[in-house]
Amino acid sequence: MRTSLQRLSAWFAALLVATTLTGCGYNDFQRLDEQSQSAWSEVLNQYQRRADLIPNIVATVKGEANFEQETLTRVIEARAKATSIQVTPETLNNPAAMQQFQAAQGELGSALSRLMVVVEQYPNLKANQGFSDLRVQLEGTENRITVARNRYIQTVQEYNVLARSFPTNLTAMVFGYGPKANFQVANEAAISTPPTVDFKKP
Repeated sequence: MRTSLQRLSAWFAALLVATTLTGCGYNDFQRLDEQSQSAWSEVLNQYQRRADLIPNIVATVKGEANFEQETLTRVIEARAKATSIQVTPETLNNPAAMQQFQAAQGELGSALSRLMVVVEQYPNLKANQGFSDLRVQLEGTENRITVARNRYIQTVQEYNVLARSFPTNLTAMVFGYGPKANFQVANEAAISTPPTVDFKKP
C-alpha cells in the first residue's frame, strides 16, 4: 500500500514539475535555443559559401592584365581575416565576439563590392562567361546571407524577449539561459540589404 502511495506521489510530483516548467517557459527556451543554433549554422554556411567562391573570383581577375592590385589585395586580406575568426557555440552568447565576427564579414562584403565596381572598367572580364557565372553565384549567395541573417535575428529577438520577460526570466536565471548576442548595425535598414554589388551584363 505504501509503495503504491509513493509511486502515486512521485507521479504527481513529476506532473507538477512538468506543468511548472511548461508554464514558466522552459519548453519555449528549449525550442528557441535549438532554432537559434540552427539559424546560426545556416548563417555560417552561407558565409562559408561566399568565402569558397572568392578564390575562383580572384584567380579569374588575376588573369586580366593590369587589374587594380590594391582592390584585389583587399579582397584577399579581408577573406583571410574573416575565415581566421574562430566561431564556436559560445559566440552566440558573447557580444564582443559576435561584433568581431560581424565586422570581419562586413569588411569582406565591402571589399567584394569594391571589386565588382572596379570590374566594370575591364570589358574582357565583363565578357568572360566564367566570371559572369561567378558573379551570379556571388549575388545569389549575398541574398542567401541576408535571408539567413534575418532569420537568425528574428529567432534571437524572440529568445531574448523570453529571457528578459517576467516570469520566464526566472526560468532563464535558474537554468542559465542568458540573452544571446545579435547582429548590430548602425543603420537597421542595412539588416535586410545585402552589400551593393554591380552585376550588370556587358
